[in-house]
Amino acid sequence: MEPNDSIFINRELSWLDFDSRVLALAKEKTVPLGERLKFAAIFASNMDEFFMVRVGSLYDQTLLKNNKLDIVTHMTASQQIAAITPRVAELQAKCDKYWQHLVEDLAKNGYSKVDFSKLDKNQEHFWKAYFQREIFPILSPQIVDQRHPFPFLRNKEIYFVVQLYTKADGVHYGVIPISNQFERVLFVKDGAVTRYAFVEELIAHYAAAIFRKNSVQRSCLFRVTRNADITVDEGMMDHDIDFRDVMSELLKKRRKLAAVRLQFWPEAPQDIVKFLREKLIVPADRCFVQTSPLDSGCLFRLSGRISADGHPELFYPPARPIQAPHGYDLYKEAHEHDVLIAYPYQSMRPFIRMLLKAGADPNVVSIKMTLYRLASDSQIVQALIAAAENGKEVVAMVELRARFDEQNNIDWSKQLEEAGCTVFYGFDDYKVHSKLTLITSKVDGKYRYLTQIGTGNYNEKTSEQYTDLSFITSRQEIGEEASAVFNNMALQRLTSEADTMLVAPLRFKSVLLDEMDRQIAKARRGERASMILKNNSINDPQIIQKLSEASCAGVRVDMIVRGICCVRAGVPGKTENIHIRSIVGRYLEHSRIYSFGEGEDAHIYIASGDFLTRNTERRVEVGVRVDDARIARQLREILELQLRDTVNARIMQPDGSYTKVKPQEGCPPVDSQMAMYGYFQHAFEQIDPPGAGTPQPKAPAASVSAPRPAPRPGHMRLRGLLESLRGLGEK
Repeated sequence: MEPNDSIFINRELSWLDFDSRVLALAKEKTVPLGERLKFAAIFASNMDEFFMVRVGSLYDQTLLKNNKLDIVTHMTASQQIAAITPRVAELQAKCDKYWQHLVEDLAKNGYSKVDFSKLDKNQEHFWKAYFQREIFPILSPQIVDQRHPFPFLRNKEIYFVVQLYTKADGVHYGVIPISNQFERVLFVKDGAVTRYAFVEELIAHYAAAIFRKNSVQRSCLFRVTRNADITVDEGMMDHDIDFRDVMSELLKKRRKLAAVRLQFWPEAPQDIVKFLREKLIVPADRCFVQTSPLDSGCLFRLSGRISADGHPELFYPPARPIQAPHGYDLYKEAHEHDVLIAYPYQSMRPFIRMLLKAGADPNVVSIKMTLYRLASDSQIVQALIAAAENGKEVVAMVELRARFDEQNNIDWSKQLEEAGCTVFYGFDDYKVHSKLTLITSKVDGKYRYLTQIGTGNYNEKTSEQYTDLSFITSRQEIGEEASAVFNNMALQRLTSEADTMLVAPLRFKSVLLDEMDRQIAKARRGERASMILKNNSINDPQIIQKLSEASCAGVRVDMIVRGICCVRAGVPGKTENIHIRSIVGRYLEHSRIYSFGEGEDAHIYIASGDFLTRNTERRVEVGVRVDDARIARQLREILELQLRDTVNARIMQPDGSYTKVKPQEGCPPVDSQMAMYGYFQHAFEQIDPPGAGTPQPKAPAASVSAPRPAPRPGHMRLRGLLESLRGLGEK
């Protein structure tokens, strides 16, 4: 563990702290019940990914006896695993406790969970008949003994296991897979009450009879989590082999990687645990007993059923993206002035229509785009295909190594290629995480560019769930820089020169460090100096050291870091001028905004990359300095609004823990996420004629509360904005 005066926090422990903040929303009474169910499901899903990716990677290091140390806390892989496991057990115990509260609250609202250990006679008759009719015929029980080998257990699937005993065979075991073909949550209407049951619990109640009751000793449900941290072996990067085939083989390999966790429900008989541990080679400290559901997906299904039944009071009020006014032409507008679109508050449809219009524009000669994560029914890809069919040169940089989206990207790359698009896959050593689109036109013999740089993926589904920013400009110098970036990627070259764009790994961190140095120099001259840095995660030790230097020089540093945060705020003499908050709420905060200085002297950037070393040193990321005064002001006001959030925000304490922000007495709460609807409706009205907008959800009452020290220029403008939002909420 880190000493109390250390400014560093271990990455894995910080990840778990983020999961803890997500889990806290499953018990938050101000969060509607149906949404609390979702947060419990998101927590469980996050834990799956944590074990598959992070623990999987650490596990590989221990097997290889790799002495690689964590870059900020210098812990070995074994030390990190030892620190992780008790924290996971603690969080799982909290999840179980919150689950029981959710079950109780669901019952109060007419949804009663079936407890198979407490069935009355009629219920027993009903469920037994259902099991025999619907479940039993498609079960596939397996015996494991000297004559029957241990079966392969698929990642994240649930199994029923029994310990058996016969005089002839002694102790042996039976295993039943709980196939995904089963309906995972069963609903039965019982008067005014809807009873719900999880299919694995139904099977656990009756399946022991399959193995002859007198031979069954013990039984339980369990679930295995496997390592999913695969990397492309250099030997497989043979240029005579289609990279898609390489990735397909790796996906097959992933399915059979080592087990890194075992979960048991509702108890873990020691003989069974020992048997499974020996077969799967899982240490005792990575075996977890829980009373909450093993599969997070069933909680999403339960929440979905409640919503379908019509209980709006149990969910957040409907909030759909603001649609552009009728006849709004983003393609035309972006040629006239810079445009900023904010998801999920504004719709992605204008951007898709922009691609379609560009694909039909006779002046357009090419459309180039980086693709990282796409929707399963991507309209973005369809727009690119339509452009190719119209004779445009369409170039798609498809990152096949986007974790857990590999197969989706393989499939889309084939469709793009079949439609006549040029598809390439980037670098051997660097993932391309950029969000970059370049539309090139030829007008009067000269090339003109329309460039889009974003913080989030070209994914229609996540654009309604993640907060992201999309900047579109016709500035010639940015288009020329973007063109150079695409050409470099196609030729396996990194971009080292640009004036306005950020391009990792060679011209991303260095620019931001220079901006920090500029603020440090101002502070040392006795001038007012500040930074506001919003991103998903930070662990780059060079950036952390620079932030500490800035703090010691007297620069006020405000950080909005949603997830992993490896820098500790408020350490005396080291980070006492650093203030860190995490915003976790209805939407996943995903945008990256980096603001340095104030007023006319301010430089503000948006980017695809976080302050993780993987982003700053091992990925191709893009960003841009926003010089348009109106958009820069919008970005600054977004940051200021989030720094005053009293609904979704938690503040880091000097010990690394987080404390929920509460409104000051007499002040209404500030929900920065919902207030953004009103703000971006207002932004539309600044550009379009009055009345051109469409009716949208009411923004909640908001006010400025808990003012920060040394208010910045623009504070009164923000106060006026928030007051106007309060009026909107009261209409």
